Amino acid sequence: MYRKILVGYDGSEPGRKAFDNALALAARDKAELYVLTVVRPPVIGDDVESEAVIENSRDYHAKLLAPLKHPASAKGVKSHFEVVVGHPAEQIIYHADRHKVDLIVVGDRGRSKFTRLLLGSVSKQVVQYSDHAVLVVR
Repeated sequence: MYRKILVGYDGSEPGRKAFDNALALAARDKAELYVLTVVRPPVIGDDVESEAVIENSRDYHAKLLAPLKHPASAKGVKSHFEVVVGHPAEQIIYHADRHKVDLIVVGDRGRSKFTRLLLGSVSKQVVQYSDHAVLVVR
């Protein structure tokens, strides 16, 4: 039985599947649900350009979360929605630790095994480095 669940959401189809699974588990166990989306900071540019890109990206990610609020509310799940800036795997693990969650739920991007081997993936990094139970949804 889970008390607190964190789901990493990026607006993709695998991200939506992860959210749906996390919401179902939270509803079943009457757990709190933390929905986290992560803005990646730009790699190049000066401070003014970077700040503008981050601010636009924050707005975009906040709009990604908006459609998720009604389904969570309809199921009676106490939910928290947050947009943060950083590397997705690092932020997911950090916020899982911060909120003392019992489970992290992330979507799998469905890349080929070769691509995952070369590039890695957020879900792989979360599984590898987190001390929490992790559910990867395909």
